[in-house]
Amino acid sequence: MKKQTNKIVILSVGIVIIAVVILLAMRTTQPEIVGIKKIANMGNRHIDTVDAEHEPYNSNPPTSGPHVGSIASWGVHTEIIPDEKQIHNLEDGGVVVQYNPDLLPKTEWNVLEDVAIGAGRTHVIVAPRYDMEYVIALTAWNKLLPLDIVDSEKIQQFIRAYEGIDHHR
Repeated sequence: MKKQTNKIVILSVGIVIIAVVILLAMRTTQPEIVGIKKIANMGNRHIDTVDAEHEPYNSNPPTSGPHVGSIASWGVHTEIIPDEKQIHNLEDGGVVVQYNPDLLPKTEWNVLEDVAIGAGRTHVIVAPRYDMEYVIALTAWNKLLPLDIVDSEKIQQFIRAYEGIDHHR
């Protein structure tokens, strides 16, 4: 009788552990964001200046690769941020939201800024970028989400999924 009770206790504990693991996995798994491009990791090598020679980035905007040791300030920028600087922001768990001012109507710029910076986000940058084919591009470490419009739901989903993940190795 005692052996059977021990087996039942062990089986019950095992079932509880499995249930907890499943629940935790479901809670921490982010829903898939349609349209994300996974970009090959170019590493996180530091270079001395934004003008230092280095291999070309494998995406535009870039999502990893050679970068300087300092970051751009978080928040809204009116000037283009050098790739070599914004990559450090990505490495530090940031999300960079860039828009092509030639493709996104000026009336949408503030809407994009409000959506991206809203909800108390602390590691997000919004900045213009003329030399990209996308209207809007959200980047995180090795991730790029191009958008044709200000899609509030996708922008917030991307930021929630990738903001705050440190990539120092």
